[in-house]
Amino acid sequence: MNKLYIKEPISGGLILSYKCTSECKHCMYACSSSWKSEWISKKDLEKILQQLTNRIKKSPFSEININYGLHFTGGEPFLNFELLIEAVKMAKKFNIPSIFVETNCFWCINDEIVKEKFLQLHDSGLNGVLLSVNPFILEYVPFERIEKAFKISKKIFGENVIVYQSFFYKDFKRLGIKNKLSFKEYLQKSPFSLYYMELLPMGRAAYQLSYLYKKFPAKYFFGLSCYEELTREWHIHIDNYCNYIPGYCAGISLGDARNLNSLIQGIELHDKPILNALITDLKNLYEFAVKEFNYKELSDGYISKCHLCVDIRRHIANQTDEFKELKPKEFYYHL
Repeated sequence: MNKLYIKEPISGGLILSYKCTSECKHCMYACSSSWKSEWISKKDLEKILQQLTNRIKKSPFSEININYGLHFTGGEPFLNFELLIEAVKMAKKFNIPSIFVETNCFWCINDEIVKEKFLQLHDSGLNGVLLSVNPFILEYVPFERIEKAFKISKKIFGENVIVYQSFFYKDFKRLGIKNKLSFKEYLQKSPFSLYYMELLPMGRAAYQLSYLYKKFPAKYFFGLSCYEELTREWHIHIDNYCNYIPGYCAGISLGDARNLNSLIQGIELHDKPILNALITDLKNLYEFAVKEFNYKELSDGYISKCHLCVDIRRHIANQTDEFKELKPKEFYYHL
């Protein structure tokens, strides 16, 4: 193929920064407090939102939905509340529907602060809120802060509050958890909760949670490609460096999101050998990495094709800056 043709995005997330208060074991984007505090500029934010006008689709089910509309995320967007407010106002100016923010609730120290910030966002045009609730965030954020966020956000946004995942919210309440809790301690208290975890075997999870999965040799994934993931139109991401990230494929940039109109007309592949390999066969990516960068297969295997992919990409990114599709490079340092 000479070009990769992608579909116009109908939903997605805008990563305001990879900076976070947590370093969750399952994070697809390898966010943490050790990232540089680099936030998207207001100029770039405006350009990107303008590109998304008339493309992002409104949720047909409710005011907000995980796979519709546009969410502001990170990292943790509440680390830069002023920018978050500006982003919401801009999105409303461009008539982008079903906008919501995703948060780990670290900032929900008392009722007054929570009410004030949610009201400001609501009055600025935010349609709803997604509260991240899982055992990995519980290692960093006391559960009572999440409870405050839920109680007050429901009063302000009504039904437009998503608890992801609601199972864990109910389970933490059942267990009477009030503070932080390690993942190991939680599993001891609720061992069957593993059946309810919506874990995607990619990003940091491929390394820090690999013991939960069966592993396979690299050749097990030969013959598979990532074409569908790289060209899908729903739940794409754009980061603070303006990288257009397909789906959940963190560390891969299809190009500059400020030039979305150009990207949709076709992405040149002649200077992107890694991207070209991914849309054909993972075997091609593996052989390329072995030949050109002396890649060594992991002795204990891989939990998914995404694990194989990200491990090869990390190996290459740690040796060279020559591949423009491997961005941001910092992602590979925080896995």
